[in-house]
Amino acid sequence: MQPLNDTQKHALNAFLSQALQPVTVTAAQPLSGGASRDTWKLTLQGADVTLEQVLRRDLPTQMFDEALTRAQEFHIMRVAHAHGVKVAKVRALCEDPTVLGSPFFVMDYVPGVSIGTKVIHAPELAAARERLPQQLAEQLARIHRLPMDELGFLPRAPEGTAYSRYVVDQMYALLDKLGVHNPVWEWTLRWAQNHLPTQTRTTVIHGDFRVGNLLVDEQGLAAVIDWEFAHIGDPNEELGYICMRDWRFGAIDRHFAGLSDRETFLQAYEAASGLPVDRQAVDWWEIMGNIRWGIICMSQANRHLSGLEPSVELASLGRRSAEMQLEALRLIELVR
Repeated sequence: MQPLNDTQKHALNAFLSQALQPVTVTAAQPLSGGASRDTWKLTLQGADVTLEQVLRRDLPTQMFDEALTRAQEFHIMRVAHAHGVKVAKVRALCEDPTVLGSPFFVMDYVPGVSIGTKVIHAPELAAARERLPQQLAEQLARIHRLPMDELGFLPRAPEGTAYSRYVVDQMYALLDKLGVHNPVWEWTLRWAQNHLPTQTRTTVIHGDFRVGNLLVDEQGLAAVIDWEFAHIGDPNEELGYICMRDWRFGAIDRHFAGLSDRETFLQAYEAASGLPVDRQAVDWWEIMGNIRWGIICMSQANRHLSGLEPSVELASLGRRSAEMQLEALRLIELVR
């Protein structure tokens, strides 16, 4: 994250003063988080008001070609907020690259903790952890009811292609792009291809719904963040993805997100959505989540190794791929 220079601050002040109200940026603090977007907390001073906003813009490279643009992310967050999803209210979108060099949007600042280890282990969040399985089930049910006709820009499988097959093909294509020849990925992808689940619903998908992409306070869920991987797909994808071992942050024995057993969460989702859940399909998507994340970790490392975006964080993600390889193999052995 590069600090804003004086020229950028002046341009940002002019944009925000027109889009919101006459204000001056008095502080810009980079927020810790993922490796896909540049996120800053802004303090804005007006004549008689102080505002706290969050600015979200592109980094030089991205992990996945189908990530949403900032304009698309702005729009889905606005639609989600209008339909009762706990998400920060977006305020202004700027697609003029002369302001900060890349498109960005600003949204209300929501206090809370997003760092996974703190969410799972901080003593002061113990009561929140008790509430989260029910809250997250309810939020996912809301997300999966979002109107697809208002979100026609979201990526989806080509007409006539099963979504699960499309995801497998994506991973083969990414391995080819990276020039990676890995026997574990070849074997696990072949297994996934031979055991495609039956899809009974097609819905809006958040795409990265997990601890680490949620703001949590002492009352539980404060906001769902990081919508750049939203798409149209199978809702079972999200039910399996959030159960992945990598998103339990050390609480390995609690299958659902390091918070509870999986069945408690799935039953809460069934109650919130009013629809049954295919447990075997969720198993498949958990395995596929490990395969996908493991290959993306290799792609993240390549952003560093290519020299386009030197980053210790990106480099370190490459080694995580081995952990996902082991987990995918372990899970396949359990369901065979």
